[in-house]
Parts: sequence; C-alpha cells; structure tokens
Amino acid sequence: MARIPQRAFRHPAQLVVTGFAATIAVGTALLMLPVSRSGEGGAGFVTALFTSTSAVCVTGLSTVDVPAYWTPFGHAVILLLIQVGGFGIMTMASLLALLVSRRMGLRTRLNAAAETKALGLGDVRSVLRGVAATSLAVEAVTAVVLTTRLWLGYDYGFGRAVWFGVFHAVSAFNNAGFALWSDSLVGFATDWWVCLPLCVAVVLGGLGFPVILEVLKRRRHAREWSLHTRIVLSATPVLLVAGFVLVLANEWRNPETLGALAAHDRVLPSLTASVMARTAGFNSVDIGQLSEGTLVGTVFLMFIGGGSAGTAGGIKVTTFVLLFFVIWAEVRGEADVQAFGRRIGDRAMRQAVTVALLSVALVAVGTMTLVEMTPFGLHQVLFETTSAFATVGLSTGITGQLGTAGEMVLVILMFVGRLGPITLVSALALRERQRLYQNPEGRPIIG
Repeated sequence: MARIPQRAFRHPAQLVVTGFAATIAVGTALLMLPVSRSGEGGAGFVTALFTSTSAVCVTGLSTVDVPAYWTPFGHAVILLLIQVGGFGIMTMASLLALLVSRRMGLRTRLNAAAETKALGLGDVRSVLRGVAATSLAVEAVTAVVLTTRLWLGYDYGFGRAVWFGVFHAVSAFNNAGFALWSDSLVGFATDWWVCLPLCVAVVLGGLGFPVILEVLKRRRHAREWSLHTRIVLSATPVLLVAGFVLVLANEWRNPETLGALAAHDRVLPSLTASVMARTAGFNSVDIGQLSEGTLVGTVFLMFIGGGSAGTAGGIKVTTFVLLFFVIWAEVRGEADVQAFGRRIGDRAMRQAVTVALLSVALVAVGTMTLVEMTPFGLHQVLFETTSAFATVGLSTGITGQLGTAGEMVLVILMFVGRLGPITLVSALALRERQRLYQNPEGRPIIG
C-alpha cells in the first residue's frame, strides 16, 4: 500500500477540504445508483454531484424535485450526507479554533483561553462529545414534536410520521433545508406546530456549538460570557426581527405570498422566512413571487449568515458585527475598536475584512458568470449565487434551468462558501508571525 507523504497535509485545512471532497464523491456515487432514483436507470453525474454537494455542504438547493426524483433509499443517502456534513462542519470549526489557540504565543493563548472558555481548550474529546450530544438532543426533540403533529394532525401513518419527523429535524438543525414535500413548507405555512419547531432547530444550529455550550454552562453568569457569545446572541435577535419586519411589511399586500392569507396568519410565514434566510432553505411562501425589495433584503440576510462553528453559512454574524464596530470606531475618530467592553485586535479586524471582501468577490464573479451564461435577470441570479455561497438553499425557482455549466458554478460556490471561511480564517491565524522591522508609514488618499 502506498504511503501518504508526511507533507501531503501540512495544514489541517487541507485535511478538512479533502475530507469533505471525499464525502461528496461517495455521496455522488451512491446517488448515481439505480436504487437511489425513482424510475428507470440511475441519476446523471451532474445531478448526483449537485445533490451530494448541496447535502454535504448543508445547502438545500436542488435541480430536481427531491421527493419525486429520489427513492426512499436516495432520501436516506441525502439524510446521511446532511448529518455527516453538519457534524463535520461543527466539529472541524471547533477543533480548528482549538488548534489556532494552541499555535498562538503564550500571552495571546491566555487571552484566547479567557475568551473561548466554552471550547474546552486542550480537551478534543469533550468537543466531539459536545457536538454529538448537542446535535442529537436538538434533533431528537424536534423529531418528536414533528412526528406527533404529523401523526395526530395530518393522518400520517406512525412509521411515515417518524420518518418525516426525523428527516426534517436533521435537515433543520443542520441548516440544510431539504424537504420531503415538493413545496417545502408551503402546505404548513400557518401551522405553528410544524414551522416553529423547525425554526427553533434552525436558530440553534446556526448559533454554533461554542455558544450553545457556554450558555448551558454559564446560564446564570451572563456577565462571564465570552465576546464571541455576546456578539452572536446580541446580533442574532436583531437580524431575525429585521428580517421579520422586512417580509411582513413588503409582502403584506402581495396576493401571491402573504396577501392571500388572513391577517392573523401572516405572522408565522414572515417569521419563518426571516429564520430560513439565515441559511436554512425551507420556505413557507413562494420565493419566486416575493417582491424585489424582499429579495434584496433576503440577499443581505443570507450573505451575513449565522454564528461561527455552527451549521449556518455566510460570512458569519461575528464578521459582520466586527466590521460594524470598525466603521463605528472610525466614524467616531477612536484609535481602538471596542465591542462589549473588549478591545478588538488588529489581527481579528484584518481577518474580518479579508473574509468579507473575498466573499463579496466570489458572489460577484459567480453572479457575472451566470448572467452571461443564462437568460435570467440580475436579481434572480444574484439571489441564486448568494444562496449557494451562503449555503442557504432558497431559490426563486431557476436552479434546475441553469444548464450543466451553470449548475457546476453553483457546485463550486457551495463548496467554497461552506469551507472557505473556516479554512481561510484558520490558515490566516496559523500563519501569524511577527515582523522584526517596520517600514515608514504611508498615508494614501482614501475616498
């Protein structure tokens, strides 16, 4: 047996990327089997690759009707890929955070330990157990509620109710957005017992394991929460409320979305739309019928995403909030950037700017490419590329009409968008070094 060279994976990020690529390859092979597809023959390579990538990267975009195109075996494969992808993302992000903290200097390590106490520095096994326990607990509770509702409220057989409950619970907590209903959650738009548990699971998965663990450990000592936890828990409600108001206000009179519902029934679909824009991908209204204002606002929410070391995508809430505080400090003329009683280091600010600008560049390049390759308008293509990069899974309905080349563009965006921020930030942090000299300061004209 050929030995893998010791220098083949000099950086842990390389191992993460290789592992996810291998999982996608296995998933593609399984989905190409005739047993995975309804009808004659197996799925085509591009269709299987797209679905496998979307499942492993917990996106939810699909070029085919998932319930009708795939068999129960195919659905089981998709479920397994979602679980493996979501667990891998939370675990790898948490472990890379541990590794980064260990590679820092002593003083920096001590500061990092104080700010990331939820990660349990030095105890990798506790991270693995914590991620597994958190995932299974949230998924189990969500599955029980959904199973009960579908069994008693919709005349599903018990076995079918259990399967649907488990599938959608796993898909929700991992922010995947795959559904076994062709219209996603449109048929349950006003059912609180279906939509609300899914929303809660999505939010918890998007917070990230470090935040969940720290809140559980220090729920009575909020003042001792780390800066990361404070940022995520402060920004998440603000973004959720902003999205809720945006959808409710813009779609209130839209007869194709909320306007067709009774006034008191418009609250839940608005809440669901706001939550799912945080990279979950379920929809309880027709995304293709949303007003342009709602689509643009949803693009911003998708791009921001959820918390780090969680199953949500996007540039992450922490990145967005740090950039806000950088702007706020500059506007006020302050030399240091302050947030929640802490001074933000230059390194963290540079990483936030790097992640944000590279993400903007990727979405822009993907959008321009698809605009040139497809007949669709800019707002539809921008929505689609942002959804793919931020691993959201929402679509205006054009995914299956992009052609093979267009689908491959989305595959690349999903893969890079899912692993890019994690691997990039860890790579930047692990390469941190001190310069032994400084050049004279220059001041170019800005603006």
